[in-house]
Amino acid sequence: MIHPTAIVHAGARIGTNVEIGAYSLVGEHVEIGDGTRVGPHVVIEGHTRIGRDNEIFQFCSIGAQPQDKKYEAEPTRLEIGDRNTIREFCSFNVGTSQDAGVTRLGNDNWIMAYVHIAHDCQVGDHTIFANNATLAGHVHVGDWAILGGFTGVHQFCRVGAHSFCGVGTVLLQDLPPFVTVSGNPAKPHGVNSEGLKRRGYSAEGIAAIKRAYRALYRSGLSLDEARQRVSEILAEQPEVAPFAEFIVSSGRGIVR
Repeated sequence: MIHPTAIVHAGARIGTNVEIGAYSLVGEHVEIGDGTRVGPHVVIEGHTRIGRDNEIFQFCSIGAQPQDKKYEAEPTRLEIGDRNTIREFCSFNVGTSQDAGVTRLGNDNWIMAYVHIAHDCQVGDHTIFANNATLAGHVHVGDWAILGGFTGVHQFCRVGAHSFCGVGTVLLQDLPPFVTVSGNPAKPHGVNSEGLKRRGYSAEGIAAIKRAYRALYRSGLSLDEARQRVSEILAEQPEVAPFAEFIVSSGRGIVR
C-alpha cells in the first residue's frame, strides 16, 4: 500500500494497513501506526511517531525542524496520537531543548488546511482547528477547544478546554476553559454553552459555569476578588473546577 514513487527510509517503522501516497517522503526516525493513511506529496521527517488510523492529506510537512534560531539539531520529537484528520498544507514541527523536547497532538482532532503547530506545543483531544489557525511555540491547548479560521495564538499561551475562538481571533494571553472569545486582541463574549450541552454537561453545571464567568468578567471585581468568588461557586458545583484552577495558575495573565 506504499506507492512506488514514495521514498520510505529503510529505518522507518511502518504498521499494518498503512497507505503512503505518491511522491511522499518518510524519514529514518519515523514511526507510523496501523491503519494510517498518508496522502501524496507529504513529507514526514525527524523523530516523529504517528499513531493509529490517522488521515494525513496531501502537501503536509510533519516533523520538520522548529522555526527557532536556538535549535541546534538536537533529537527532539513530534508525537501524534490516534484517529486525527490532518488536512492539506499543515505544518507540525518537533520540539526544542528549551522545553520538554516534544510537540504533541492528542487523539481525535480535526485539523483543517494550512494549520501550523509550532515547536513544543501540547494539543489535547477532540479539538477543532479551522483553516489557517496558527500556534506559536510552547502553546498548550485543552481538550475540545475550537479555534476559528485565522486564529493566531501567541507563544507560551494556554487555551482552556471547551473554549471557543471566533474567526480571526488573536490570543495574546491565556484563555480560560469554557469561554468564547473573538477579536484582535481577543475579548470575552460569554460561555460556550452550546458546546457544553453537546458534551453532556448538566443545566446546573452550565449555570454554575456562567456564574463563575460573570464573577470574573461582569461583576467589576478585581482579579483576586473574582478568584475568591469563583472558589465559593466551586464549593457548590464541581464542574467549575477547571475554570477555577486555570485562573489561579495562569502565567501570562488571562483574556479579560
